[in-house]
Order: sequence, then C-alpha cells, then structure tokens
Amino acid sequence: MGDGEKAALHWFLQAQRDSVLAIVEGLDEKALTTPVLASGWTPLGMIEHLGFAERYWFQQVATGSAEPLPWSNDDPPLVTSRSPGQVFAFYREQCARSDAVLAATPLATPPLGRHRDVPDEEITDLRRVVLHMIEETARHAGHLDVVRELIDGKTGLGPR
Repeated sequence: MGDGEKAALHWFLQAQRDSVLAIVEGLDEKALTTPVLASGWTPLGMIEHLGFAERYWFQQVATGSAEPLPWSNDDPPLVTSRSPGQVFAFYREQCARSDAVLAATPLATPPLGRHRDVPDEEITDLRRVVLHMIEETARHAGHLDVVRELIDGKTGLGPR
C-alpha cells in the first residue's frame, strides 16, 4: 500500500480482523455454533457476517459488483449452517479480496455501487468504506470478546 494514509487505514483494519480471529481462537465447534446471548447469534455466525460485510462493502459498494456466493444463504442472521473450516476460509478470502481492492484503488475513488440504507453523502469514497469496515469489525470484535468471556471466562484476547 503506497501512501501513508492508505497504509495506516489498512493497518487499523487488519488489527481489528486479527483481533476477531484471536478472540475465537481455540474455541471448538460446539462453542463456535452455540448461541450465548438471548438474541441467538453464534460466534461462527458473526465471523461469517464479517465476511459478508467485507464482500459487500469492498466489492458490491466500492467496485459495483461481487462474485456470487458459493452457497445460498437461508440461515437466520448471524447464524450459519456451514462448518468452521468453510466460514474461516470464506472470511479470509473476503479479507484478501478487500485488501486487493484497497491496494488497487485510490482512497478518493467514489463507489461504483451504493448501500441501500446509507445516504450517498455518507459513503463518498473508498476511504469511507475502509473507515466503515474498521468501525464494524471493531464493534463486532467487542461482541465476540464479551461472548468469549461468557463461554470460558477468557478475557484480554487479541493479537500478540
């Protein structure tokens, strides 16, 4: 990533992604797929959601198109019927695709797609897409952090 601003934004986004993965590291399939909170979401469902968010914001919004999903998505929100291996591979692949968009696109580039529920003036360029993903990933890392503490009491998890 060439310029300093782009490199800094990527660094902060990657730090949040690393936190998400570190928080759930070591959980077995049962812990990853069991809802802990009354809202019913699962840690694995949250990871998949973050993969969908990466795909949506960097591909559909920023570039105007995304490759079709490898599956139909009839699961309830933040719950998945896919295996941990599938979900983690999907998340990592979407992050890699996002990184490729970020590397190849100037931050001032207007999005070629648009978000149906966000006013156009809120997402004016790739810079704001990246800032949105930093915020969304950090917010969900916090959710996962609380759930991890409820599952096994572990706290302070994150990249070393």
